[in-house]
Amino acid sequence: MASRSGRRPRSRAVQNALKRGIEGPIALVALLVLAPIMVVIALLIVIESPGPVFYRAERVGYRGRRLRMLKFRKMHPGAAGSALTLAGDARLTRVGRVLSCSRLDELPQLWHVVRGQMSIVGPRPEDPRFVARYERDYAEILRVRPGLTGWTQIAFAKERDVLDPSDPVEHYVQRILPQKIGLDRMYAASPTLARDGRILWSTILVAVAQRAVAVDRATGTMTPRRRPRLNGADAGTATAFHRQTSMELSVRSAAQTSADSPGTASRTPASNVMSP
Repeated sequence: MASRSGRRPRSRAVQNALKRGIEGPIALVALLVLAPIMVVIALLIVIESPGPVFYRAERVGYRGRRLRMLKFRKMHPGAAGSALTLAGDARLTRVGRVLSCSRLDELPQLWHVVRGQMSIVGPRPEDPRFVARYERDYAEILRVRPGLTGWTQIAFAKERDVLDPSDPVEHYVQRILPQKIGLDRMYAASPTLARDGRILWSTILVAVAQRAVAVDRATGTMTPRRRPRLNGADAGTATAFHRQTSMELSVRSAAQTSADSPGTASRTPASNVMSP
């Protein structure tokens, strides 16, 4: 028994070192290859609105270390309002809308991968206030490096469309965040290179091919969805139905997550919490 328990940390350490050895060079090459695109994005941001090209988001990183996560700026300077970005958010610039939909605003985070602060695949880094609310959960999640993409990025690719516009922060905190924590804990418990490969492929389907991919909350199994093409009023009806259905599923999954995780930290009022 002791020998088996001793093998697990060594096996995980070897796998982490192998993953780091693979991801660092890949991220560096990706930065060099994507540099022209990133320069164009930076120029478009500057041309459209005054202000900095980059935005630094405060996050909690690997083993609880502070992470000032880089992103391309998407909003007008001095934009205020909800902590969450909703579909059709008026605070977004025209360039910002494209960046938000395509996730191109996350490209600068490849630099964090090069520096060893992040991985290409892993749990998405969260706001310190969320981490404080779920300390026990994040004690497990933060044992692995946060990633550019992961199960939650795939499962909630259309998060902006399903958030309740009447109170998006409350909906996020009560319904969506518990599901993300469940997926992140499951990933952190047994990260493998094979699993990372499947997550990367699904990310490509979501970000490039614009395919919806379902993520099983119990196993992490990813299944591409096929949707019929709709026109006119049918498309509007389908969008409204999708939002309502997604919200209902969020309620059920959150209730199940709460029932399965009695050891999570107690929650603070949602009004005091900001979303990433």
